[in-house]
Amino acid sequence: MTDEQLIKVLILCTGNSARSILAEALFNHHGKGRIRALSAGSKPTGKVNPLALETLKKHGIALPFDVRSKSWDEFAAAEAPKLDYIFTVCASAAGETCPIWPGHPSTAHWGIDDPAHVEPLEARKAAFEIAFNALEKRIKAFLALDLKSLSRAEVITSARLIHEVSQ
Repeated sequence: MTDEQLIKVLILCTGNSARSILAEALFNHHGKGRIRALSAGSKPTGKVNPLALETLKKHGIALPFDVRSKSWDEFAAAEAPKLDYIFTVCASAAGETCPIWPGHPSTAHWGIDDPAHVEPLEARKAAFEIAFNALEKRIKAFLALDLKSLSRAEVITSARLIHEVSQ
């Protein structure tokens, strides 16, 4: 599959250290070569949460390509890849004024509770599992859609329904 044929997905969160990293890896893993997922943050922390990486490893999910906490500005630049869909996974990023994205991708919000700040450590590990499972369920449902034949409006309506029924 050529780069032009790939469906390009951007997952946004404020810090780009936990939920968006999990989603990026899950989209790429379950997309089986037909999806190119990336992630970014409005205020990136500059580092990936080690528990996100540990959770992915535990489930046998390959680490995202070029895994790092990065700014959404990288994907708003003129030379950035044209995106098809953008998912926000935290309420903060969903409520922020986003850049103008090349290609004018369709957007949906899939709010997931932030596992990164749960205390104590054992509860935080459990919170990462909950976030991983919730994201995996939504991503598998999204990828089961016929993304090539549905209109963008139909895909986004379906993505929003996936979120609603998985609450």
